Amino acid sequence: MTKPQNVKRISRPAVLAWLVASGFLFRRFHLRWGATAAEADGGLPGDDFLSGADLQSTRAITVKAPANDVWPWLAQMGQGRGGFYSYDFLENLAGLDIHSADRIHPEWQDIKVGDRFHLAPAASADLEVGLVDPGKSLVLRVPPGSPTGPFDFSWAFILQPQPDGTTRLLVRERYAYRQWWARCLVEAVEVVSFIMSRRMLHGIRSRAEANS
Repeated sequence: MTKPQNVKRISRPAVLAWLVASGFLFRRFHLRWGATAAEADGGLPGDDFLSGADLQSTRAITVKAPANDVWPWLAQMGQGRGGFYSYDFLENLAGLDIHSADRIHPEWQDIKVGDRFHLAPAASADLEVGLVDPGKSLVLRVPPGSPTGPFDFSWAFILQPQPDGTTRLLVRERYAYRQWWARCLVEAVEVVSFIMSRRMLHGIRSRAEANS
């Protein structure tokens, strides 16, 4: 009679500890998916836009194509342009009107610092191109002077050529909280971002490799 009760008493803290540990491990996994420790912990172009980030994710994938073949797919990203190469149907359920391109569009290749980068039809969702280094890096950020939101944000796409002719594609998101409750919001956003970013990385890779 006493044994099941003892097991019950032990199991509750054990289950709680398991849930906490699992949550921590999953958080670390999704914030660093595909990235090596050096990639996740090292500095990247665009980090200086948010020098004091409260949360950072770095996700990566190897593309069997040279960086110059990957770059055009990055240059044409955006709503109303080449899309995001992720789950269009999910984005469109939210009314974002995203249509990912399956070919390179020459008319969308001229991207420069200061350009607005559309995430959605509403201009309030725009980011700004903060850094462009063709074939190497594209960094987006919250436009300076825009209405203050709960957090500041930068989004970097980095291409690192490898000796074997492949390319490491790194995607880094950095957040700086402006409100005490922003942490809860961003933690939830980052789980969704992991799902969409993983698909995006695979989408860019398949397109670049098919056209290389």
